[in-house]
Amino acid sequence: MAVTQRIGVVGLGAMGSGIAQVAIEAGFDVVGREVADDLARAATERIGHFLTRKVEKGQRSPEERDAALARLSTTTDLGTLGDCDLVIEAVVEELEPKRALFSELEAICRADAVLATNTSALSVTEIAAATRSPERVVGMHFFNPAPLMPLVEVVRAELSSDEAVETALEVVERLGKVPVSCHDTPGFVVNRVLIPLLNDCVRVLDEARVTPESLDAAMTNGAGWPMGPCTLVDLVGIDVHVHASEALYEKLREPRMAPPPRLVAMRNAGLLGRKTGRGFYSYE
Repeated sequence: MAVTQRIGVVGLGAMGSGIAQVAIEAGFDVVGREVADDLARAATERIGHFLTRKVEKGQRSPEERDAALARLSTTTDLGTLGDCDLVIEAVVEELEPKRALFSELEAICRADAVLATNTSALSVTEIAAATRSPERVVGMHFFNPAPLMPLVEVVRAELSSDEAVETALEVVERLGKVPVSCHDTPGFVVNRVLIPLLNDCVRVLDEARVTPESLDAAMTNGAGWPMGPCTLVDLVGIDVHVHASEALYEKLREPRMAPPPRLVAMRNAGLLGRKTGRGFYSYE
């Protein structure tokens, strides 16, 4: 198995830039691809900002920050990723754009390169089916925010090769993350458990007639959760949670997977949580 050193990250939004940051801090060379120069510059500035914060907190030296940033390059040309050992896709969470991208990546990347999707709820097998070499496609599901969350689910699709899975697991360990290997099933491990559980929590708000503050207090003090469910959904994003719930319900048709009407109404009203300043709670 060849040693992975050069990683491509397609999509430098919150997830993609977080993955890129983790990779350059771990010593990998990273090529980040965005669709426009201004988006690429914004991502580079965001990563630089977070690394500077680490310097200010004494977690990194200025030299380590500068060396990490020197390992990052950005591009708008997908062809620049042709020499990467591993490419991680972190674009919009919709099946067809991902399938189209993987079809393009297959034609661009070396035959021995592993292609990974960061999807949280879509089928890795269906994404891989857009290529003629599905054996080199795996899932690498980072959790948000990637620099802080230790877990990465490494997902074996129906036709993933042992070598591709082993490459992904080895990279996750070199990133300093905790890899959990699983097979391709709706929601993988964490979301399969967490999404219906959070949906149940939201339904309890109405059925038990409690406030978000009371529900969060109940789950943190009674069940030992580190963060209450309403605070957590606000952090994840109401729209993100509803989208993932809908994807799981479409696959499984289990009532608990369907997003509660209250969350759908909040999504439709633009009450998306922390990122819009209002969700279950208000944020400055």
